[in-house]
Amino acid sequence: MTLERLGLRFPIVQAPMAGGPDTPALAAAVSHAGGLGSLGCGYLTQAQIEAAAAEVRARTDRPFALNLFVRGDVPDDPAAAARVTPVLDDMRRELGLGPPAPRPSGDAFGVQLAAVIRARPAVFSFTFGMPSPEELAAVRHAGIFTVGTATTPAEAEALERLGVDAVCAQGAEAGGHRGTFLGRFEDALVGTLALVPQIVRRVRVPVLAAGGIMDGAGIRAALQLGAAGAQLGTAFLDCPEAGTAAAHRRALPSAHITSVTRAFSGRPARGIRNRFVELFERVEPAPFPQQQRLTADIRAAAAKPGRTDLMQMWAGQGAPLIRPMGAAELVEMLAAEAGLPYSALQSD
Repeated sequence: MTLERLGLRFPIVQAPMAGGPDTPALAAAVSHAGGLGSLGCGYLTQAQIEAAAAEVRARTDRPFALNLFVRGDVPDDPAAAARVTPVLDDMRRELGLGPPAPRPSGDAFGVQLAAVIRARPAVFSFTFGMPSPEELAAVRHAGIFTVGTATTPAEAEALERLGVDAVCAQGAEAGGHRGTFLGRFEDALVGTLALVPQIVRRVRVPVLAAGGIMDGAGIRAALQLGAAGAQLGTAFLDCPEAGTAAAHRRALPSAHITSVTRAFSGRPARGIRNRFVELFERVEPAPFPQQQRLTADIRAAAAKPGRTDLMQMWAGQGAPLIRPMGAAELVEMLAAEAGLPYSALQSD
């Protein structure tokens, strides 16, 4: 299978954004307009994954993608919990919260992957690492196109050796979690314009460009650098179909400062800098996903009244360029701006 056989009208991918911003409605609208809609399923149970895929299918018959975190979770660290609890308890008192209830770890990656295979999306994308060769073979045997996330040329080469159908080159500008899995993440903060041509030169599979792309000019630049398509996440955050919180939406046009932080989940991710981020510059967060579970009640409570000083607000460096409009309208506008009135990835 090649990228062209996905049968898209446009080489535009809506990035998976697990944890709320992406929804079946958003993925379906993007896919129906001729791009590739995606659902981030990293926090979902197997039942939720299958239900979400069914909801997308109820809205469109076009191809869509499901995305997972390839996780090798370590046991919770009691010392880390003790270290962060005083900071988090201060936030809870400020928000009027009581002691947090224990939160389950969720389904393991293998269980989630089995659900993806049963759901049979057109595309399975993944980040944070690599599935085993046997796991990837099972996905491809089901006729599902596979896309792995790379933040360095070395990671792209490792993904190609594994056997992926395409690589998503995630530049440093990208919002949300970093996909780095080889070496230090600090060494993998390579800008999209520098990263994409290096990866294109080093691998034979198609490459998607991600990070800082907000308009058709960015898509056109990515294609000129050799990418087969562009993946945009932040650009879709203010679409009505997105699950983005209202206060998060309002903050995006003025989000001139974003930071890569471990504060919310324990894993490096780019978002709007606020007091929560600054507090965890003085205290080391717990590892992922322990920190993600420990902060869940605070993040949810802060979002209700729009407490942007304590909210998790993922955003890429292009956030001030955001344009509020329907997802389908945005796809059409991006394609027109990029000079793509006709299909770039349509099947024969």
